[in-house]
Amino acid sequence: MTERINVDDVTTERALDLYREMLRIRRFEDRVYQLFLQGELPGTLHQYQGQEAVAVGACQALNDGDWITSTHRPHGHALAKGVTVRSAMAELYGKATGCCGGKGGSMHLGDPDVGMIPAIAIVAGGVSVVSGMGLAFKMQRNGHVALCFFGDGASNEGAFHEGLNFAAVQKLPIVYVCENNMYGASTPFTATSLVPNVADRVAGYGIPAVIVDGMDVLAIHDAVSEARQRAAAGDGPTLIEAKTYRFAGHSRGDARGYRSRDEEAEWKEKDPLVRLEYSLLNAGRAQESTFARILDEVNTELEDAVEFSRQSPDPRPEDALTDAYATPIGTGTHS
Repeated sequence: MTERINVDDVTTERALDLYREMLRIRRFEDRVYQLFLQGELPGTLHQYQGQEAVAVGACQALNDGDWITSTHRPHGHALAKGVTVRSAMAELYGKATGCCGGKGGSMHLGDPDVGMIPAIAIVAGGVSVVSGMGLAFKMQRNGHVALCFFGDGASNEGAFHEGLNFAAVQKLPIVYVCENNMYGASTPFTATSLVPNVADRVAGYGIPAVIVDGMDVLAIHDAVSEARQRAAAGDGPTLIEAKTYRFAGHSRGDARGYRSRDEEAEWKEKDPLVRLEYSLLNAGRAQESTFARILDEVNTELEDAVEFSRQSPDPRPEDALTDAYATPIGTGTHS
């Protein structure tokens, strides 16, 4: 049975905007998987189906000028932060029109123009980088906040503890969002931690932490909004642990043999898209035709992005080192 979420405190227009953003990510990932199976996309994929509420709820709670860091599973974060469907799709195709010029691929999506540095595929790597971002914002006194997405597996890395301790001591304007999807690749979180929650680990650093239903986009939005206000006010970082679930395997070569189909079915009952749609319908705030129209519009947008990517040029060999360094090699400024 689908569990309702509280939609009383959100306008219908706002709720439908959040739904559209989540659906765009879901359909993007589904379409990308089809293209991958058809051999159109190079490499493998770490997909985001099931976790859409976290990316959308968090990014929609940020202000212009706020930045994010991402992980090896960045597609949802990129789209939620404002990377266009065309440029994200073209990047997966390895085309020059991609958001990273075809050099980043699936695990390094990003676009500084929308406040997202290219994703950092090293587990917990973003926790270190976001410390520098937060310190820069603090020194500039610009009121901006940095948000760091990471998974439960990252909390076992030394960089996680070093980064959070530094941010706490310096009172950096950072919001940490842990997407606890219960598994680090194939290893359950319970096999790597004697405490049940990642949030339990940060009390020793003096960082407040909250645990949120990661399948409820409105709950995520509210938690990040509050944490952002605290960070911008100079009160330091907050950690938000979103209990969520990835519907696909760790990557597309993962047969998911380490978890039961009953477990997967239980979590799919909490599908963030289904829950929001169900809640709006039951509240009399939308009709089924509303969601059908949104689906048609999103599918049209995706097919446009696919055709755009297919027709886009490949990167030029002479541009291989462009954007690889702050100053391109060959200008005499690198030794």
